[in-house]
Amino acid sequence: MAEKRTIQLTINGRQHSGQVEPRRTLADFLRQDLDLTGTHLGCEHGVCGACTILLDGAAVRSCLVLAVQANGRRVETVEGLADPKGKLHPIQTAFHKHHALQCGFCTPGFLMSIVELLNTRPDIEDEDEIRTALAGNLCRCTGYSGIVAAVREVAAQLRRERTS
Repeated sequence: MAEKRTIQLTINGRQHSGQVEPRRTLADFLRQDLDLTGTHLGCEHGVCGACTILLDGAAVRSCLVLAVQANGRRVETVEGLADPKGKLHPIQTAFHKHHALQCGFCTPGFLMSIVELLNTRPDIEDEDEIRTALAGNLCRCTGYSGIVAAVREVAAQLRRERTS
């Protein structure tokens, strides 16, 4: 067994630390060590997007990031989207409204990818651009129409907020 390393990181605004083997993935650390099971593991090869989280604001596949690589960094998971009182993030509300999920397995990864997308491109509205931006997240049961509609709605809200 490899010697464990101490890591410290900020997850959803709270400080966390732990002892991890150098080969432990961030996804496994989040799920198994911290019980943050909203981050799902699908393919474990970085292809499906189910394990997408934000690392220092950028969407990454947590199955491809080693926990030691996240040492000293800021992590956001789906558990951190709703506010402490339980009010849903606008994209979560839009997903519900537009029936953008079915089984829900892919949903956390989509949500985190969309949060990054809207943070970097709040003006996005073209369906093809949205589909291209989310091409790294795979859904097998919902189809993408509701997901695209949810993104477009929240992007429109952001545009209205900027102009008012």
